[in-house]
Amino acid sequence: MTAPAPAGLRMMEVSGTEALWLLEGATQGRLVYLQRQQAVIRPATHVMEYGRLIVRAPVQAAAALGRAGLTYQADEIHPVGTGWTVSAYGPADVINDPDEAAHYRRTLPGWSHGPHDTLLRLHPQSVSGFRLARPVHRVGR
Repeated sequence: MTAPAPAGLRMMEVSGTEALWLLEGATQGRLVYLQRQQAVIRPATHVMEYGRLIVRAPVQAAAALGRAGLTYQADEIHPVGTGWTVSAYGPADVINDPDEAAHYRRTLPGWSHGPHDTLLRLHPQSVSGFRLARPVHRVGR
C-alpha cells in the first residue's frame, strides 16, 4: 500500500532546457536499458559535457548497447514530496579511448570495477522533466 501524496502537490512539466540544467546539476541517476525484452535499471554516475551525457554504470557494455537507445533518469525528491525528475533518451556508445576512459574513471566514482564497469556516451535526442512542487498561493486574493 502506498502513502497518499501530500496535499496540494503538483507535478509540472519543465522545458527541455531546464531539464538539461537539472540533469547537469546532479551527479547520480539510473541507467535504463532492455535486456532479453525486460527493462534493467542500474545505478550510475554521470557528467554532462559538450551536450553529451557521460555515464559510468555497473553494466556489461554489450548488454546496454542493444538496438534500442538508452534512457538515463535522475531525480531529487525531498521527504516532503517536492523535487524534480528528468529522463534523457538517445543512442549511446562505449568510451574505448584509453586516455578518455582514464579521465572519466578519475572524474566519475563507480560502484564496481572490472568487466561490469562501463563508460557510456549518451547522445540525448529526447529530454523531459517534471518539478514536484506546492502551488503558489497569492496573498490578498
